[in-house]
Amino acid sequence: MFIKKDNEPDICVRVGDGVINMRVGAIIIKNNHVLMMKNARDDYYYSVGGRIQFGETAGQAVIREVYEETGVNMEIDRLGFVSENYFYGTIGDKVNRLIYEPGFYFYMKVPEDFEPHCESRTADGLEEPLEWVSFDTDKTIYPTFFKTELANPVNDIRYIVMDERD
Repeated sequence: MFIKKDNEPDICVRVGDGVINMRVGAIIIKNNHVLMMKNARDDYYYSVGGRIQFGETAGQAVIREVYEETGVNMEIDRLGFVSENYFYGTIGDKVNRLIYEPGFYFYMKVPEDFEPHCESRTADGLEEPLEWVSFDTDKTIYPTFFKTELANPVNDIRYIVMDERD
């Protein structure tokens, strides 16, 4: 059995002028709402999750990220989505850099007594409060496919490409 060391570096690699960022996301659903994160700088919500660290699997990464961001150890139910996302960075040294972000999004087994507690912060120190967001919200959420796909879930693994290069 592979045991990952603590504090391994995130898989975020510069390639020329661009960046490859390996990401996982948790799909935590309760009462037709999905648990999302936000911060004071950005005008959108984003999934619980983060970067895969070198040496861990996507499954190990999502379990770690869920614990770091909710304070709850949660099990994976199943893989729901594999995505490829091309977008331009807006923060720090990634501003205007093309980012290629392969992502793995997992449905999580949500305990009946689930009460998340978030003390997570962005890389630049902003608090990231959690919020339950309805599938039909008019708020901007990332990944954008959550609005359509989570309202009508299927048991298959879906492959989704998002590309903002146009």
